[in-house]
Amino acid sequence: MEMEYQLKGPYLIIRVGRELDHHQAERIRRTMEKISREREIRHIIFDFSETTFMDSSGVGMLISRYRDLSMCGGTVCAAGVGPVVEKLFYVSGLHKIIRVYSEVEDVFNGQE
Repeated sequence: MEMEYQLKGPYLIIRVGRELDHHQAERIRRTMEKISREREIRHIIFDFSETTFMDSSGVGMLISRYRDLSMCGGTVCAAGVGPVVEKLFYVSGLHKIIRVYSEVEDVFNGQE
């Protein structure tokens, strides 16, 4: 599955796809910039439920989105994080700045 997105109220939900490498990170960045020109996005949910690989480009893209949104009072969170991505979240320190939920719907229900 390739990257897909969905708008749900003030939330942009990004379904990352199987791999979050340099090419995919750039695709996501361009998509978010395009959407941001058309709508004010304050919250992004990254859905990693299909993701089996992520490299440092993905980590950098997530940090960049976090930095941009947190400066204007927005949030970035992740859902459906599997073991491979979870390990990278801990090694890189992403777990300290990006809240992780079991599923996308948990974000809207306030569950962790």
